[in-house]
Amino acid sequence: MPPSVPPRPKRVSTHQPAPRPSARPGGEPVVDPTRAMPAQPRSPRPQRQQQRSQQPPSYAPQGRPAAPQRGAAPGQERYEAAAPAAPRPRRRKHRCCTVALVVLAILVALGLWFMVWVNGQINHVDALSGAADTPGETTLIVGSDSREGWDNDDGTEGARTDTIMVLHKPESGPVALISIPRDSYVAIPDHGKNKINAAFSFGGPQLLVETVEGLTGLTMDHYMEIGLTGVEDMVDAVGGVELCYDQDVSDKKSELEWEAGCHMADGETALAFARMRYSDPLGDIGRAERQRQVVAAVSEEILSPSTLLNPAKMIPVTSATLGAFRVDEGTGVMGLASIALDLRAGLGGQAVTGTPPITSLGYGVSGVGSTVLLTEEELPQFWEDIAEGNFDPGEEVGGVN
Repeated sequence: MPPSVPPRPKRVSTHQPAPRPSARPGGEPVVDPTRAMPAQPRSPRPQRQQQRSQQPPSYAPQGRPAAPQRGAAPGQERYEAAAPAAPRPRRRKHRCCTVALVVLAILVALGLWFMVWVNGQINHVDALSGAADTPGETTLIVGSDSREGWDNDDGTEGARTDTIMVLHKPESGPVALISIPRDSYVAIPDHGKNKINAAFSFGGPQLLVETVEGLTGLTMDHYMEIGLTGVEDMVDAVGGVELCYDQDVSDKKSELEWEAGCHMADGETALAFARMRYSDPLGDIGRAERQRQVVAAVSEEILSPSTLLNPAKMIPVTSATLGAFRVDEGTGVMGLASIALDLRAGLGGQAVTGTPPITSLGYGVSGVGSTVLLTEEELPQFWEDIAEGNFDPGEEVGGVN
């Protein structure tokens, strides 16, 4: 019997099948393939959908690159959307600007023409003394009593000054408008002592300027003279002014007929109102107050918007005003404007007004007549305070002691 052969050992596989999960990642149940189930539609993979939504690299990116982000891979820059183009300006704006420029050019041309015209209308007179300048700005304002061209002749011969006012703007302090009585007894260079208005008769504007400078210690920077007929023309040009006086007046010298109160006055009445003194118990002081009132009323009308903004009224008013004035040789258009502004301040409520200190309103002098005697010992300090602006705004100074 053949030897027995041992049986070959049976090979056993060491591979263990992986356990089948009961659910897929994401919680999706596993379907047993042994069971018959209807076919399920395959959902698109998120990664492919994201890749399809990306812009193909063949297209050029739109806009400008934004600030780089940390950790961004090359080629992954972000692009900001380009700003929309600004709309084209409308032609209407260009037309409006053109019209505005044309109107502005016309106004400038008219302004230049007006200044040239005004400069040609100014009447000049040789008046200033040429003395050394003093601080501040000082103007001598004179109302000429010349009878040339005046119908109501009261017998006065030659030229006199009904009004003498010193307008001073100090370097600091209020503007002062001081009236010097025309009969003030003062020293006149090369003519001894006499009434101050006689200086105008003896030597005209120059001698009067020198006399006032000797009295006040102030150098006159400007000279302005207003004729009697000029006052009448100016008042009529502005259509009349309102004046006030609280007494009834029937004055033969000035021919003023006045009922107490405030009234609209024409040129002839305003002139008589400014000149009247014999029916005024205050004499020259009262007349100086009324003269300032007339000047203030006329100035207010001339500088009012209704006059300045109305060419139909401004041109005749300017012509009448310039025809009434004579100024020193060095005063032009800008000088007149400066004087007008100073005068307006001098006629305002904050100005210092009045007269120099007066001892007597009826001081008799042989060969001269009745004069106004100024208080000589107080004059130097008075004019020094005026020059330095030491008086309080709105203060009324001087007068009869």
